[in-house]
Amino acid sequence: MSAFGASRMLRTIAGHGWRARSSKPAQNVHISKPGAGFSFELTDEQKEFQATARKFAVEEIIPVAAQYDKTGEYPLPLIKRAWELGLINSHIPESCGGLGLGSFEACLITEELAYGCTGVQTAIEANSLGQMPVIIAGNEQQQKKYLGRMTEEPMMCAYCVTEPGAGSDVAGIKTKAEKKGDEYVINGQKMWITNGGKANWYFLLARTNPDPKAPASKAFTGFIVEADSPGIQIGRKEMNMGQRCSDTRGIVFEDVRVPKENVLIAEGAGFKIAMGAFDKTRPPVAAGAVGLAKRALDEATKYALERKTFGKPIVEHQAVSFMLAEMAMKVELARMAYQRAAWEVDAGRRNTYYASIAKAFAGDVANQVATDAVQIFGGNGFNTEYPVEKLMRDAKIYQIYEGTAQIQRMIIAREHVGKYKA
Repeated sequence: MSAFGASRMLRTIAGHGWRARSSKPAQNVHISKPGAGFSFELTDEQKEFQATARKFAVEEIIPVAAQYDKTGEYPLPLIKRAWELGLINSHIPESCGGLGLGSFEACLITEELAYGCTGVQTAIEANSLGQMPVIIAGNEQQQKKYLGRMTEEPMMCAYCVTEPGAGSDVAGIKTKAEKKGDEYVINGQKMWITNGGKANWYFLLARTNPDPKAPASKAFTGFIVEADSPGIQIGRKEMNMGQRCSDTRGIVFEDVRVPKENVLIAEGAGFKIAMGAFDKTRPPVAAGAVGLAKRALDEATKYALERKTFGKPIVEHQAVSFMLAEMAMKVELARMAYQRAAWEVDAGRRNTYYASIAKAFAGDVANQVATDAVQIFGGNGFNTEYPVEKLMRDAKIYQIYEGTAQIQRMIIAREHVGKYKA
């Protein structure tokens, strides 16, 4: 069957099967039978999504990943194909034309896409981050307008929060929005915005309370901003250490007018919305890190079986086999961490604690496993002709974006200690 035929078939199946069965968390196999106990078994639909994403990654992403890494070109053909397959925007509600899948399903897909290339996966995952504030806080009109259009054709959005002087310190945001009549006028600068130059619209966080002493929970407002609004200046594409085909840019907002109808919930609610989105998107980020780690483990294992030293494959040297064992342990445990965090979301529970554990642990594991893979490859691992040097470069960002490894530990400590103070 041709790739296009497979794409059409999958979307047809999704429309008649998964869309109907996967939109409500209560129907997830892990929570559909209260009291039935814990299960590691996936539903047939989950297995199908996983297999489809894996096939797409192996047959279509991996063959071109190195070239995209070298050129930094945006992988639009792959994004369009992922959209055709139903592997992008999977969490958009049915009411807006989406499949309405749960976090668990989204994570299964994300791990497989990241196995192919985390640059491609990050471009896709940035849609999830940009959309999530609208999913959790948008009214019906906002959701239908901005989420609905993304189900009609391949389209990107972006999460505009980080600034040159406000990364981990979100409360330090300087971008301001001043209300004038029925509009808000926005001025400020954002930085490191994934999909910044490709987005159709942005979720933007700006200060609406001019009082510098105002608490973050009341000082900021979340807006939906059309990317073609007058006054928006998109900066150059940044060439980063890794994930180079992902589009990362700075964006300047100069007297950008946004109608009051594009405010999410109400003035002052933006900080809670922005932070709430992270609880939903950190499990997929962790899943991406696991996908990279699994790829590094597979590449290192295959190489260790083929490469010979001292008259035998290096996998037969205990030093190497123990490294592979450690790598395998980390991959399996990181996968369980993101699955628990996703399961909590789909069960309707606050998952802040588990989301940060998954993000921090999986990010560290991706870096450790990729580094060990380079070590197993030896001198070849340091060369661009082999895949593991790219994996090592791509891995680093998992300890930085969507909350650094250190911020995650602050959150985990706060949540953990809070249990004892309650």
